[in-house]
Amino acid sequence: MSKIAKEFGIQEALKKLGIKTINHGTSTGSDNFSSGEEISSYSPVDGALIAKVKTTSKEDYEKVMGAATNAFKIWRTKPAPQRGEIVRQLGDKLRELKEPLGKLVSYEMGKSYQEGLGEVQEMIDICDFAVGLSRQLHGLTMHSERPGHRMYEQYHPLGVVGIISAFNFPVAVWAWNTALAWVSGDVCIWKPSEKTPLCGVACQNITASVFRENNLPEGISSLINGDYKVGEYMTHDKRIPLVSATGSIRMGKIVAQAVAARLGKSLLELGGNNAIIVTPDADIKMTVIGAVFGAVGTAGQRCTSTRRLIIHDSIYDKVKDAIVTAYRQLRIGNPLDQNNHVGPLIDTDAVKMYQQALKKVVEEGGNLIVEGGVLQGEGYESGCYVQPAIAEATNTYEIVQHETFAPILYLLKYSGDVENAIAIQNGVVQGLSSAIMTNNLREAERFLSVQGSDCGIANVNIGTSGAEIGGAFGGEKETGGGRESGSDAWKIYMRRQTNTINYTTELPLAQGIKFDL
Repeated sequence: MSKIAKEFGIQEALKKLGIKTINHGTSTGSDNFSSGEEISSYSPVDGALIAKVKTTSKEDYEKVMGAATNAFKIWRTKPAPQRGEIVRQLGDKLRELKEPLGKLVSYEMGKSYQEGLGEVQEMIDICDFAVGLSRQLHGLTMHSERPGHRMYEQYHPLGVVGIISAFNFPVAVWAWNTALAWVSGDVCIWKPSEKTPLCGVACQNITASVFRENNLPEGISSLINGDYKVGEYMTHDKRIPLVSATGSIRMGKIVAQAVAARLGKSLLELGGNNAIIVTPDADIKMTVIGAVFGAVGTAGQRCTSTRRLIIHDSIYDKVKDAIVTAYRQLRIGNPLDQNNHVGPLIDTDAVKMYQQALKKVVEEGGNLIVEGGVLQGEGYESGCYVQPAIAEATNTYEIVQHETFAPILYLLKYSGDVENAIAIQNGVVQGLSSAIMTNNLREAERFLSVQGSDCGIANVNIGTSGAEIGGAFGGEKETGGGRESGSDAWKIYMRRQTNTINYTTELPLAQGIKFDL
């Protein structure tokens, strides 16, 4: 165990979460087995090896699928409120283990400890939401055109739901999916990112204990580990009617094609190239807070991170100076130390992409006003720490059109009215999150109108980063069109059935057709 791991109690946290130092992998609940190769989980905080995890072989996967399909036959017969009670118990377990799980998220992924705790709180919140939802899986009733007939719609569970999650939210996105899928009557198979496998093991251990305590079969919650090849087991498997995938646009296109080829359903949460519009009527102090947190929170590795700041030319210099001043105050270092604002990138590959993006923006004519760079020396031994950068650019630059998962903020200038700013904001292929800073009611309403933001999330006087459980989360265009978490997002996890009941002694046909025998 490294010095930082000892100082911040990582070993104790792992113990509470049931994680040993080696040989975790495939799991169907109470059983734990794997025959694949080992992958190692290194912390970007200090570069230390945390533990090793065995990957899932094809044979392991078939065992998982067998357990999952058998569990579904039992789980689907439980009344939805009873399924909700199990999810309630999971929420209570997460409350008990919030601190150690939050520490693991911070240490394995690299986000700040406060953000790690916040991610676990999102898991708790979605459990609470799902418990209430378990008594509200409403269908519709409607009047039939035929006398003595009743019509209604109802929802049934799909079956086995496959979940592929990304490293940046290693536990919350899984919970968004599973909590809703479980109360809907589905069972889940999860492939966490190979960059954060221990977070997956921890969640599986927690859920398995809840199911064991309630004498429920293994397979309701299953875990598989490995790279994209393991994910392909699910995307090509006709026994999995829905695959929920979070990650890059490139990955999403591959998943979508594979699932569509077998006429399955996919729920995609892909890249974001999020912008904040700053109008002349903006509150500058609020703008700086929202923009800085949006750009550097999680070291710019959120799908909702602020990538572009679109500023009216009349206040451009004022906003630019305020943002640059704020960046000078950022403290970068060990994310477990709550005095620091910014932690590391996930690995050295991410650092290389960051460096390439900074080089590219300069080649295209951009001006680095906060140059950035890789940090070295004491506390930065992992090689994953970088200085958040700011570049003046235009929306037409190729690099600005691209989502770089790193703390790089592009300042873009607009003139004229807010329609020009909205056109710049919408002028990218991604459509996840957006925001406008203004005290002008007309500008705010214009931004939220059908002619305004084309994103799945549109905010007024708050930043692009973050979301609340009660609202459906997701985006449009090449962000994938998926919706997770709140609102009526539960419907994607169920199949809709229309029912007609004839309670007469006759059989009238629709549209007045006569068919006498």
